[in-house]
Amino acid sequence: MFNVKRFLKSFHYALQGIHYALNNDQNLVVHFLVALFVIVFSILIDVTPFEMGILGVTILVVISAEMINSAIEKMVDLITKEHRAEAKIAKDVSAGMVLLTSIGSAIIGVLIFLPHILRVFR
Repeated sequence: MFNVKRFLKSFHYALQGIHYALNNDQNLVVHFLVALFVIVFSILIDVTPFEMGILGVTILVVISAEMINSAIEKMVDLITKEHRAEAKIAKDVSAGMVLLTSIGSAIIGVLIFLPHILRVFR
């Protein structure tokens, strides 16, 4: 049976996780600041609703990847405090995930913004 109290409590826990991540992961803060810049710039240059949707999904993918990376790093640190090759691989692969999503997002940003910017200079 659906438990409203438990459901609302899960939102509280999720917000605690976001709060923790923002206070303890400087890379996540950078991603949020870049996302804010992208949103403001998108509004200023009047991107289409479809383009804004693509940018929004892209922003969510990068921020989610960074939060997954943080969770993996904390989990690896919980499991082992010693330097192990497997722990390094887990951390490096999760950091690589963030790098790939960030590069992909930058490419998408260029593809969306460049035509709008070029139109200003024509």
